Amino acid sequence: MYRILRGLAYKYFSDEEAVILFLILVTGTVFIIWFGAMLAPVIGSLIVAFILQGLVTRLNTIGVPEGIAILSVFLVFLGVLVGFMFGLLPLIWTQLSTLAGEAPRIIGELQSYLELLPEEYPHIISAQAVSSLYQQVNTEVGHMTQWLVSFSLSSIPDLVALLIYIVLVPILVFFFLKDRELLLGAISRLLPPQRPMMLKIWHEVNLQCANYVRGKALEILIVGGSTYIAFKLLGVPYAALLSLLVGLSVVIPYIGAAVVTIPVAVIALFAFGWGTHFIWVMVIYGIIQALDGNVLVPVLFSEVNNLHPVVIIVSVLFFGGIWGLWGVFFAIPLATMLKAVFSAWPVKDSFPSTAPDQM
Repeated sequence: MYRILRGLAYKYFSDEEAVILFLILVTGTVFIIWFGAMLAPVIGSLIVAFILQGLVTRLNTIGVPEGIAILSVFLVFLGVLVGFMFGLLPLIWTQLSTLAGEAPRIIGELQSYLELLPEEYPHIISAQAVSSLYQQVNTEVGHMTQWLVSFSLSSIPDLVALLIYIVLVPILVFFFLKDRELLLGAISRLLPPQRPMMLKIWHEVNLQCANYVRGKALEILIVGGSTYIAFKLLGVPYAALLSLLVGLSVVIPYIGAAVVTIPVAVIALFAFGWGTHFIWVMVIYGIIQALDGNVLVPVLFSEVNNLHPVVIIVSVLFFGGIWGLWGVFFAIPLATMLKAVFSAWPVKDSFPSTAPDQM
C-alpha cells in the first residue's frame, strides 16, 4: 500500500507547481462551500465584472481610453440594473401574482381536459391516475398561492439583504473593473515566480470561460427578448414571465428548453384553446428554439471547446446539486476548467525506482 501511494504521489505530485495548484483548488472549493453564502455579493460582483471586462476590452481595442471605457460600461450596467429592478421585476411579480389568482380557473379547465383522457384512451390512462394527477397539481398550486400570500411577511429579512446587495454589488463591480490589474498583480505575488502550468491553465480557462459566460449572458438576453416580443405580438398572457423562463432555460442545455415548453404550452392552451392561435404560438416558440440551437449558439460559442453531452449533463447535475442555480449556470465553465487542469497536469511516465517493494 505504501509503495502504491508513494508511486501515485511521484507520478502526479512530483512537480512543486502541481502541489501548489492542488492546494489552491482544494482550499478554494472548501472556502466557497463554507463561506459562499456569506460572500455572495463579492462572488456575484466578480462574475459581473468578469462579464463586463469583455466590453471594456472591446472598447480599448477601438481606441477608447481605459478610464472612459470602464466608466461607460459601468453606466450601462447601472442602467440595465435599474431597468430590471424598476421595470421588468415589478411586471414579472404582477404577472406571477395574477397567474396565482387565476390558478383555480386554470385547474378547473385542466380537470375538464383530463377527464376526457380516460374516455378517449382507456387502455393507456385510467380514471384513478387522472384523479391522482389532478390532486397533485391542485396541491402544488395551493402551495404556490400560499407562498405568494405569505411572501411579504416571511421574506422581510431577505428583502433587507437584497437591498444591501443592490448597494454593494455595483460598488464592488466598479472597483473590480477599475483596479483589475492591481488586484491580479497582488494575487500573482502570492504564487511561485515560475508557474508555466498555472499560466497555461489560466489562459485556457480565461478564454473558454469568458467566451462561454459572456456568450450565455447575451444568449439569455436575445432569446428572452425575442420571446417577449413574439408573445406580446401574439397576445399571449404573462408574456414577461414566460419570456423570463424561456431566457433562463438556455442555462441548462438539453433540459431547460424541454421543461419550459410545458408552461408555455399550458398557458397558451388555456388562453386560446386548441386551435389555430395556439398552433401559431407553439410554431413561433419552436422557431425561436430552433434558431437558438442552430444559429445563435454556433455563432456565440464558436471558440468554446465542445464537451460531450454526457459530460455536460453530469456537470449540470453535480455542480447544481452543490451550488444550486449558480452551479447550474457555471457547470460548463467549471467542467472546462477541470478539463484544462487535467490536460495541463504534469504526469511522470514511471514510478520512482527507489520506491520500496513492500510495506
